[in-house]
Amino acid sequence: MPIPSGEQDLCIPWAMQMKAVSTEDPSRLVQSLTGAILGCGGWVLSRRSNDSGRLNMLFEFERHACVDIYTLLIAAGVELSQIGHYRLTELCQCTRSQPRDCGAEIASLDLEIQTFPPQTADLMQFAGVA
Repeated sequence: MPIPSGEQDLCIPWAMQMKAVSTEDPSRLVQSLTGAILGCGGWVLSRRSNDSGRLNMLFEFERHACVDIYTLLIAAGVELSQIGHYRLTELCQCTRSQPRDCGAEIASLDLEIQTFPPQTADLMQFAGVA
């Protein structure tokens, strides 16, 4: 059945870049996020870290799992930027309200997480920086 004119572009690809911070141990954070993403049916395409505690993860997931992905990021101790929260909320709402099923379409997230030791995060919060 052909798609009526104007409905072809209703399900747009979602390729998002986000920044976040965390006070979790970087190696544990990568491990827990990888396991949780895989548990939601997602694919981790790349992950890397550097000596300054910065993690980069690129992963994909089917749009129907967007609420689970959003939840697992928060549960893992990842504090998204305001725009990150906005974009994930937008994805979840758009997926739910699409006039045709877009749930099987793929979304990708390029996530950069700066980790801090808990002591540093406490000092930053005390100083009003975080």
